[in-house]
Amino acid sequence: MNKVIVSLLLTLGLSGLAHAAGDAEAGQAKVVVCGACHSADGNSAAPNFPKLAGQGERYLLKQLQDIKSGARPIVEMTGLLDNLSEQDMADISAYFASQQMSVGAADPKLIERGEALFRGGKLAEGMPACIGCHSPNGAGLAAAGYPKLGGQHATYLAKQLTDFREGNRTNDGDSMIMRAIAAKLSNKDIEAVSSFVQGLH
Repeated sequence: MNKVIVSLLLTLGLSGLAHAAGDAEAGQAKVVVCGACHSADGNSAAPNFPKLAGQGERYLLKQLQDIKSGARPIVEMTGLLDNLSEQDMADISAYFASQQMSVGAADPKLIERGEALFRGGKLAEGMPACIGCHSPNGAGLAAAGYPKLGGQHATYLAKQLTDFREGNRTNDGDSMIMRAIAAKLSNKDIEAVSSFVQGLH
């Protein structure tokens, strides 16, 4: 079983190298429209818009591709990517990946529960710890396309987890990793883990 997991992670990591190489400098000139919601450096001020700064390039590119194709519908993004080429999206991804994500703060009342879920999961219910894919400090696994979570807005994270749980977001692949995990989270679990992650760095 361990050999299968290692093989899968290596395959995911190596396939990430096959994407078009993004040019961060060229990307900076292409993010003017993005800045209205995500800020020029990708650290959005509004908690309902995700921070893109410091996010893995492979993850960002996949999300842009999914949004453009309709695999991940986001009303606020409707039409914004229609005129972008694959190279444009790769450049934008490279630019935001090269930025530093700012860190928020966790609600002290939610830290214990949020940390327990993030680091330990709910093993009795078959839910693995978040650290397996998103790393102990929330940095994610960029080569495998697993997103950075540490520092992300709690409001945004809570919505994504709820959307995965309710089947409103389905672009986590045929293996349904996030939908299966989120299905085991209550509203209070989601609130706690999202708050904890917002302050994680």
